[in-house]
Amino acid sequence: MAVISLVSSKGGVGKTTSAVVLAGEFAAAGRKVVVIDADPNRPLEAWSGLRPLPDLLRVVIDDSAETIIDTIEDARADADFVIVDLEGTATDRIGFAVARSDLVLIPLQSSVLDAAEAAKSVKLVRQMWKVANREIPYRVFFSRVPPAIRERTARDIERQFSGSAVPALPVSLTDRAAYRTLFSLGGTLHNLENADVSGLENARENAREFTQAVINSLRGEAA
Repeated sequence: MAVISLVSSKGGVGKTTSAVVLAGEFAAAGRKVVVIDADPNRPLEAWSGLRPLPDLLRVVIDDSAETIIDTIEDARADADFVIVDLEGTATDRIGFAVARSDLVLIPLQSSVLDAAEAAKSVKLVRQMWKVANREIPYRVFFSRVPPAIRERTARDIERQFSGSAVPALPVSLTDRAAYRTLFSLGGTLHNLENADVSGLENARENAREFTQAVINSLRGEAA
C-alpha cells in the first residue's frame, strides 16, 4: 500500500534501474508489487517482455496525466508496494504522482549538473506539499556509483545537500554489471545466475542494503 515514485528532471540517472531493483527485492521478500511505467519510452514494458516476471510482480503502463492518479490508486488497493517510474522531463503527470506518493526517491550521479537537476526535483516535491496538504517524504540518493570510489565531487554534493537540510539515503546504488544485465536478459537479480554475469552476489548485497534504506525511510527513520 506504499507508493514510491522515482523522480528526476534529467534522464539517464538510474530511475528505471532503481525501480527494477526495488521491485525485485520486494517480490523476493513475498510482497505484492505493482510497477507503473509512466515513461513514454516505456522502458519497463520492454524489460518485462524479456522474461516472465515473478508472480507477485506486475507492470502497468500509464503515460497519461488524465489517468495516472486512478492508476496509482487502483494499484495501491491491490499491492503492498507501488513503484512509479516517471519520465525525465517536467510534466503534470509527475506532479500528480508525487502528490499521491508515500516516498519520493530522487536519483543523481556525482556531477554538478545532476545536483542542480536533483535540486529542481526537491523543489517540485516541496511545492506539491501544498497541493497534497501534507509533507511528502523524499530522499535523494546517488546511483551508478563506482563500487570502490568515493569521488570528491560526490562528497562535495553530499555536503551541500546536508547543509540545505535535504535528506539523503545512506546507501547508494552502485554501478554493477548485474543491474545492466537485467535489461538484456530480463527478470530480477534473483533470476540471474553466476554464469550470466560477474559480481552477482555483490549486486544482490547492494540491492538488499538499498531496499532496506528505502524501507527505513518509509517508516520515517532519519536519513
